[in-house]
Amino acid sequence: MKRHRFEEILDQIIKKDPRYPADAYRFLRQGLDFTVRMLGKPDQGPGRHITGQELLEGIRLCALQEFGPIAGTVLRTWGITRTEDFGEMVFNLVNNGLLGKTEKDSKEDFAGGYDFQSAFTAPFLPVSAHLPPEAASEAPPKPRARRRKSEPQP
Repeated sequence: MKRHRFEEILDQIIKKDPRYPADAYRFLRQGLDFTVRMLGKPDQGPGRHITGQELLEGIRLCALQEFGPIAGTVLRTWGITRTEDFGEMVFNLVNNGLLGKTEKDSKEDFAGGYDFQSAFTAPFLPVSAHLPPEAASEAPPKPRARRRKSEPQP
């Protein structure tokens, strides 16, 4: 799709539905392209179709790669706080002819995809933050003393 046409239609979408800024839609498009490449889909045609869940995972990975530890913060500044927001944006693009869909595709495909805290913050937390509270509070095992080669074995 030509960039100029995308930007013109994007302006129209934002006038009708100002919940998400243009940069959020541009990132969504970047995430879509990232997902298509990640899945080895063709650049054009019906074989390029991806599911809502595939797109959500691709967007997550793209955001982590693009923005690192501030991925969640960037998305929040764009008004994206749950996976359903991506569904709203996708269907704004679909309803304006910028994306296609099959009869099986719906906004509900984006419902409850992942928790944003887990998806965008947890990958950057120390390992101990991922442990259950009882395991995190245990003292780490003490290192075993190394024997010198000259010491006899017991």
